[in-house]
Amino acid sequence: MADVEITTNRVLDPSTASFASVKGAELFSYLPAYYERSRIMRLDMDRKGTEMDALYDALDETFQQFFVRTATWGIDLWEQELGIVPDATKPLEQRRAVAESKLRGGGKFSGAQVKNVAAAYERGSVGVTFDPAKWSFTITFLDTIGVPPNLSDLQAMIKQIKPAHLVANYVFRYLRIKEIHQAMTISQLQKRKMSDFAGGNVHVE
Repeated sequence: MADVEITTNRVLDPSTASFASVKGAELFSYLPAYYERSRIMRLDMDRKGTEMDALYDALDETFQQFFVRTATWGIDLWEQELGIVPDATKPLEQRRAVAESKLRGGGKFSGAQVKNVAAAYERGSVGVTFDPAKWSFTITFLDTIGVPPNLSDLQAMIKQIKPAHLVANYVFRYLRIKEIHQAMTISQLQKRKMSDFAGGNVHVE
């Protein structure tokens, strides 16, 4: 009796490769070639693949909860673990920033620690300078335009980690004339918040 060659993991014919499920198409590709035209097997693999798609999506979503920057429904667990009072009215990004800064806030107080915590709130560059004569330090937002929307959260975290005798100053960056004049269109200006142009750039805590 002649051997029967069975081809697996083949490339499906595009004209017959319409699957609702990604995993269903993959499962079908492992079947012997004589199932190529079988509607029953295609439907069976597609249904099973749909279940596998849902399983893989659930696994991926669960995996994301192990990281603060990608947590969604798991942010409640991070807040509980870190002793943060949940505030469901805040955007998810701000809640993630609070949790991340809490994780970064451990250890000895230093400029690097302050910079690390502040950077968790704003993904841009942050500068930190100390003025020993005035018992103060200044956090400067180098990339963020205007006042960060979650400044109050950052202030609360800095207050937790800094020594009580030090004063925290915050310097914000606003749009300058050279960044506006002949550089931005009317449409671009209309999309900017008024606070991006506001005067006064130092806030003392």
